[in-house]
Amino acid sequence: MFPCQSSFNQHRLRQRGASLIVVMMILVIVSLLGIGAAQIALMGERGARNDRDMQMAWQAAEAALIDAELEMTSATATRQTLFNGQSRTGFIAGCGTSVSDKTTGLCDVTVSGNPAWVTVDFTNTAANAPTVAYGTFTSGTVAFQPFAFGTAGVQPAQAPRYIIELLPDPANNQSVLYRVTAMGFGPRVDIQAVLQMIFRV
Repeated sequence: MFPCQSSFNQHRLRQRGASLIVVMMILVIVSLLGIGAAQIALMGERGARNDRDMQMAWQAAEAALIDAELEMTSATATRQTLFNGQSRTGFIAGCGTSVSDKTTGLCDVTVSGNPAWVTVDFTNTAANAPTVAYGTFTSGTVAFQPFAFGTAGVQPAQAPRYIIELLPDPANNQSVLYRVTAMGFGPRVDIQAVLQMIFRV
């Protein structure tokens, strides 16, 4: 074997080792870029899903505000006569809980302490809950159900709920205002949106 051929073979072996290291480094870099791209895509998907869920809760809360307004103004609502802008009839200190007495969700504001909308549990769906479920006094309906695979699309986990608080009217001592607070829900009960309006009859 010639000496120059031996050195040539050793040189080729060294080159093979160097190319392996370069290829491995390129693979590592490409893998890191792929992982980063996948994480960005997952974060985008999560953000879109969270936005969808909050929009659903927001729209449900808006529907509850509209339902409360219909209850106070529509002649077909079962307790519309309670909202005449002057009477405190039916409004209970704290909040009423009786559907049969038509006091559910009607709250007389106390002078001191927290307002009712801060203390009331809007997630309570019991028969004696201090909040009004959408459509209770207006016969309105809304599709809702807990999320499950195989169902017809994503829907709120439960019907939106609201309360109506009686407030003194600062412009007229003889009349009252109504503060409506509504909570809507996303596909899970822990996804919530709260909206509020002041209503003058």
